[in-house]
Amino acid sequence: MTLPSRAIQINAFGGPEQMKLVDTQVGEPGPGEIRIRHEAVGLNYIDVYQRTGLYQNPLPLQLGMEGAGIVEAVGEGVTHLAVGDRAAYASNPPGSYCERRVMPAKCVVKLPEAIGFETGAAMMLKGLTAQYLLRQTLPQGGLKAGDFVLFHAAAGGVGLIACQWARALGLRLIGTAGSDDKCALAIEHGAAHAINYRRDDFVAQVKEITGGAGVKVVYDSVGADTFMKSLDCLAPFGLLANFGSSSGKPAPFDTSVLAKNSLYVTRPTLFTHIATRERTQAMADDLFAVVASGAVKIRIDQRYPLAEVAQAHRDLEARATTGCSVLLPG
Repeated sequence: MTLPSRAIQINAFGGPEQMKLVDTQVGEPGPGEIRIRHEAVGLNYIDVYQRTGLYQNPLPLQLGMEGAGIVEAVGEGVTHLAVGDRAAYASNPPGSYCERRVMPAKCVVKLPEAIGFETGAAMMLKGLTAQYLLRQTLPQGGLKAGDFVLFHAAAGGVGLIACQWARALGLRLIGTAGSDDKCALAIEHGAAHAINYRRDDFVAQVKEITGGAGVKVVYDSVGADTFMKSLDCLAPFGLLANFGSSSGKPAPFDTSVLAKNSLYVTRPTLFTHIATRERTQAMADDLFAVVASGAVKIRIDQRYPLAEVAQAHRDLEARATTGCSVLLPG
């Protein structure tokens, strides 16, 4: 049996205009798979990387890494999900920009009743990213209450979750953002300090805030515009975690620059962390707990019909969005 689905596909890498709304047919799940009907779909910067070809996948490509909805069918060997379950995921391969899809079940988890579909779709990739950063991507000796961390793009989807989670952990998060309004938003969500990087020298500001000591870790999804200056913000034995490249890939650099303070650099990815069902479930449980407690609230500031995905991408690339964005298939 096959069922109809509208989906967003690209046939060539390029701008938002490459995304086309197409009619497709979705079949039955195979072993280890489920079929899910989406109620909401998450929008993430990785979608832009895949649309432009910075992160290449075979064409034609159905975009999207995150969604929430109802399980319609379960394939052989899937025991942690059942037909009718509310579910959410962040997962490879891409394909969530659609009404329904068949996909691997290992990264799909049950969505608690207390969490709505839009929230579930908005929180999985960004929330699990914040989880692996603040809970697993740690400097030498780890992090403890009172420690300073620097978080670029603090008013974005991952950033606002990280601001709240860092506050819950007792960390003093210094956020950067591109406007005073975005800085105020970061402060509102738990950042101890916020720096308008378009106006102020964030290196000088970090040194002033920390009394010259620097921060233990920098979490950087911006890339080219911030990478080298981020190294200057680190305390001895500090860690720079570059987990995205919204301004472009960092330029190649001479590793001898790390010798000044015995610094560490890493390029983590979410999909390494959620490679198994057990790890995915453990990370999701941590995320669900902090959201259910009220310590982290998922802010959805933009909602777009699936057919208006091109405008959603334009807004995202223009850094005109705050918090999380979702696409609505219905």
